[in-house]
Amino acid sequence: MSTPLTGREASARSTTSNWAVEANGLVKTFGSNRAVDGVDLRVQTGTVYGVLGPNGAGKTTTISMLATLLRPDAGEARIFGHDVQRESQVVRQLIGVTGQYASVDETLSATENLVLFSRLHGLSSSAAKRKASELLEEFGLIEAAKRPLKNFSGGMRRRLDLAASLIAQPPLIFLDEPTTGLDPRTRAQMWDTIRRLVATGSTVLLTTQYLDEADQLADRIAVIDRGRVVAEGTADELKASVGESSLELRLVDPADLEDARVAIANVLGVEARVSPEAGRITAPMNNPDLVTELLVTLRDEGVRLAEMSVQKPSLDQVFLTLTGHGVDDSDTADAATGENTDSATLEGSRA
Repeated sequence: MSTPLTGREASARSTTSNWAVEANGLVKTFGSNRAVDGVDLRVQTGTVYGVLGPNGAGKTTTISMLATLLRPDAGEARIFGHDVQRESQVVRQLIGVTGQYASVDETLSATENLVLFSRLHGLSSSAAKRKASELLEEFGLIEAAKRPLKNFSGGMRRRLDLAASLIAQPPLIFLDEPTTGLDPRTRAQMWDTIRRLVATGSTVLLTTQYLDEADQLADRIAVIDRGRVVAEGTADELKASVGESSLELRLVDPADLEDARVAIANVLGVEARVSPEAGRITAPMNNPDLVTELLVTLRDEGVRLAEMSVQKPSLDQVFLTLTGHGVDDSDTADAATGENTDSATLEGSRA
C-alpha cells in the first residue's frame, strides 16, 4: 500500500503534470434530474480553461465534483494526477475555489477576513498578517483594508473573495462565474488579475455565461448545455466550426454596389449579400489570399471604399448553432439542476 503524499509533495508533483484536470464521464443526478450527464474535460497546466453555458447547464455542479465538494454518481476525475475521490485530501491542498457568491464576513474588515482565512490555512499570526498585506496590495485593496465590508462595492468584494482563495497559492484555481453582476470596468480589472495568476504559474478553470469573457480569457473552451459538453476547442476553432469569416465593404457611392457584387463573384467566386440602404456588401471569405486581388479590381473599376472589415463568427453564433438557444437562456432553472445547492457548498471550501 502506497504512502499518501504530503501537501508539499503533491504540489511538487503537480508542477510536472501536463494535465491539471482530467475528467471522464462525470455524472450527477438530483432526484430525477440528471444535472451533469457524462462530462469529459482536459485542462492543460498553465492555461485558462473556460466552461461556457447558460444558467442551469451544470457548470457549478461540475466544479463541485472536481473540487471534491460533491461525489460523482458515475465517472472519474483527477487533479494533477490525483483521484478526486480516493485522494480528496491531497486534491484540496492543490486547489482554490471561488464560488458565485462572496464568502467573506461582512462584520470584519478586509484585513481581518484575510488574516482569518490565513489562520484557518495554518499560518502563524505574523505570517497571516504578512500574507493579508501582500494580497491586499496585489488586488488593489490597501486603501480599503480597514473598512467594514458592508461599505464595499460588489467589485471590491469579488476581488477580496478571489484574494482569500489564493492564500495557499494553489496551482489550480476554480473560478465559478467570478464576474457575475460586476460593472464593465471591474470585470476588466478581474480579467487582468486572472491573466496575472496564469502568468505566475497558476492554472485557472473558469465557468462563465459571458461570451466575451470566455473569448477574452480562455485558451480553450468547453460549451456545456443541459449537463453535456456539446463542443470543445479554442475560440477560433469553435467559431470556424459554424462558418467562415465574411468580408464586409461599405462603398462611398451606393450606385457602385452592382459593380462590386459582380467583381466579388468574378474574383472570390462567391455570391455577395447587398444592403443598398447602408451601401454595404457582405461576402463569405473562403480564400483570404484573394482579397488583395479583389481590392485591386475594385480600384481599377473606380469603385471607392469607405470602409472594409472582416467579420468572424461570434461565440454567440456558436452557442445558437450548437444548442438552438442563446447563452443567456434560462429555461432550466438553477434549482432543478442543483446549481443553487452547489453554490452554497462552494462557500465552505476554504476551511
